[in-house]
Amino acid sequence: MRVMTSLIALVAIAAAGPALADPDWKAVAQALGKEGTLQGGVYRVGFPRSDLKVTLDGTEIKPGLALGGWVAFAPMGDDAMIMGDLVLTQDEVNPVMKKLIDAGLDITALHNHLLRSEPATMYMHIGGHGDAVKLATALREGLSASKTPMGAPAAAQPPQIDLDTAALDAAMGHKGKTNGAIYQFSIPRAQPVKEGGMVVPEAMGSAIAINFQPTGGGKAAITGDFVLAADEVNPTLRALRANGIQVTALHSHMLEEEPRMFFMHFWANDDAQKLAKGLGEALGRVKVAKAAAQ
Repeated sequence: MRVMTSLIALVAIAAAGPALADPDWKAVAQALGKEGTLQGGVYRVGFPRSDLKVTLDGTEIKPGLALGGWVAFAPMGDDAMIMGDLVLTQDEVNPVMKKLIDAGLDITALHNHLLRSEPATMYMHIGGHGDAVKLATALREGLSASKTPMGAPAAAQPPQIDLDTAALDAAMGHKGKTNGAIYQFSIPRAQPVKEGGMVVPEAMGSAIAINFQPTGGGKAAITGDFVLAADEVNPTLRALRANGIQVTALHSHMLEEEPRMFFMHFWANDDAQKLAKGLGEALGRVKVAKAAAQ
């Protein structure tokens, strides 16, 4: 199930004639054991590690801040392409990897996002192409080697975001949205990221992700990843560092994308508006899509 081959196949399908029906997403959810949502034609399923109690420098990490695993299915006629990012503990990595590769899925990256977190978490990126239900079955089998919760989260009253979100939007130059206890930004690049001639949608991980978790007194913990072309890496890194934001990882997520993209993860816990200003300066070093009028 090579990712490049699957994307070339998608281009051929598109050129061959009228689009076929999308996969049966209800059957995919049943095979996976968890429902997702359609986002711009992509079926995305979240796997937050709500079972883990992770702290970093004394701050408890909420699942939406840095423990939000996910997979996304893009339709390819009656078949689908899958990409995802699974959050695993260190002792889960090899059992999950074995089951996934035995089932024919590809591993496209394995790395950290955070530093000093306890317990440490690893992030496994996956890819594949084929029958959507079979892909979902393979993924469920792989996740069975971990303690990833598969049930729906318990209903709860959404917490208030104790931050001036309008000020954050202004400093960032983009509008965020509330997701539970986290204020999140998803910022697409100006030029699309492609594999095999196909645009990788925002919902499949091609957008810059920035998360704010309130930590009291107007402060916030921030993390996420910048999606960068090679010539943007060091200008962005320098801008983050100059604003007191630590760079915690720099690596790839995909294998054959064009242009080549690098993913830079970061961390800080400080005055939220100060951090938003620094993130805004870093975004100024990146070719991002123009923000929609607010």
